[in-house]
Amino acid sequence: MLRAVNFANMIAPLNDDWKSLLKSETEKPYFKALSNFVDQEYTNKQCFPERNKIFNAFNHCSFEDTKVVILGQDPYHKPGLANGLCFSVNSDMAIPASLINIYREIESDLQQKTPKHGNLTLWAKQGVLLLNATLTVEIHKAGSHQKKGWEQFTDRVIELLSAKKENIVFMLWGGYAKVKGAKVDSSKHLVLQSGHPSPLSANRGYWFGNKHFSSCNTYLKQSQQTPIKWTKEELTLF
Repeated sequence: MLRAVNFANMIAPLNDDWKSLLKSETEKPYFKALSNFVDQEYTNKQCFPERNKIFNAFNHCSFEDTKVVILGQDPYHKPGLANGLCFSVNSDMAIPASLINIYREIESDLQQKTPKHGNLTLWAKQGVLLLNATLTVEIHKAGSHQKKGWEQFTDRVIELLSAKKENIVFMLWGGYAKVKGAKVDSSKHLVLQSGHPSPLSANRGYWFGNKHFSSCNTYLKQSQQTPIKWTKEELTLF
């Protein structure tokens, strides 16, 4: 059940699982200032994702169910794309270049076809937390909501996952994600690192061949967890 978070200004609904864990964080002064900022931005400007999808990464993947974490940086800032999950887009939109490269690596790694859409909701529902460092953005202004408090909030999310759970697979793609995930306890979790799947990084040889998806599933099986269904043969669009 989704309930409004009790902020000075409601940002978006957040499920009870995460709401309980993050209660003390959302009561801190920085988060109340962030809430006010986001409320004003959404009231006066066009921002993404839609307000009720800001916490989609959490609402589709509970803390209890999280077994894989993929870190992104910002939501897509062009209309119609962002749906609250990093690298994911609404199912009727063209697949972005970075996700095309993610799909290419999956197909090479697992020898299976990927979906013809870019909606990763079914990954999230299997326990993949698709977490952007910054959860909101103004239209056509990449990075416009950075350094307003989101990074501190999502750092706390990563800290909680690392400290309170075991055997999570953290996929850190690119320099930004590697820095953000640097404090993950690698003695109790699997940390996979590579270049970013963006065309610039991938075409320089820093992405393809990392085999993160098979490595992830091997680790999940070894830790008595259900592997992730990444591919077209295994997924049906919601």
